[in-house]
Amino acid sequence: MTRFLVATVILLTGVPACADGTNRPSPESVYALYRSSVPVAPGDVEMRVHTATFDSIYGEKYNRENCVIAKDLFQDQPDITVRYWCERGYFLKTQNDLLHQSRIVT
Repeated sequence: MTRFLVATVILLTGVPACADGTNRPSPESVYALYRSSVPVAPGDVEMRVHTATFDSIYGEKYNRENCVIAKDLFQDQPDITVRYWCERGYFLKTQNDLLHQSRIVT
């Protein structure tokens, strides 16, 4: 587990990104990593949870490949019951996300 976390931190922090929003890459070159939620009670609807954004200055191919690497690292952990996937573009909330957000208790 420690090795996985170290690899993830290196992967996610070793990439120059535009965290301050200046000179943001176009949405066509950006990828976002999502995961499904774990149903807590019978009848719960699966949620789409934003996990990471890959928006480096190195372009679409680089961002896509790193998103897929991160997806595989997360997905290949033992006993993982959620699924991970990449979507092109910046994170956008869907109507389904907004419906579920109102059920979150902090």
